[in-house]
Amino acid sequence: MLLWINGPFGGGKTQTAHELRRRLPGSVICDPEHVGFGLHRMTPPALRADFQDLPAWRQGVYEVLDLALTRHHGTVIAPMTVVEPAYFRETVGRLRDRGHDVRHFALLADRRTVLRRLRERGFGHAVRLIAGKDAPLRRESFAVSKLDLCLERLRAPEFAEHVWTDDRPVPRVADHIAASAGLTLAPDTDSALRGRLRRTWTGARHIRFD
Repeated sequence: MLLWINGPFGGGKTQTAHELRRRLPGSVICDPEHVGFGLHRMTPPALRADFQDLPAWRQGVYEVLDLALTRHHGTVIAPMTVVEPAYFRETVGRLRDRGHDVRHFALLADRRTVLRRLRERGFGHAVRLIAGKDAPLRRESFAVSKLDLCLERLRAPEFAEHVWTDDRPVPRVADHIAASAGLTLAPDTDSALRGRLRRTWTGARHIRFD
């Protein structure tokens, strides 16, 4: 089974994916973003744009996930924002057509909630350190510039199942996804402090500077 965790940038995809992997024995995360990072690094900086626009990204993601779903004996988890319907069909749709059991979840939240989460991420702390604690998020940042489009597109029926996360902590979001997919997670035994430290470490590991 593939659990594709969609949602706006800053919507909690990575944290939810790692919570699922932590509590779901035999599961593995296959992050489609890494395919895009590789394509970007091959491309001269002046020519870099949204890597999802490259057919090579969609094909690569399809092939790697098809391989993982065919050969790995466990749940595969893919945290990735995809809001273009055509690209969604080329990845999620093709995997379903191939016969794989694909469960898609779009994590949604109020715009203000997502902006707050973006501020709390690693780059938000860095911005405040340099420009002051009240420094606004840069409008030109990729995450913020895509936010309204993501929230609008992901509400469409084709991007169901929709999971609203404003008042749900990450472990409860993971519980909802697992229950919907018919999977059983190990109990969440983290204390509030341990869970926060774990999520801070997960976020720090996924900060990119290139």
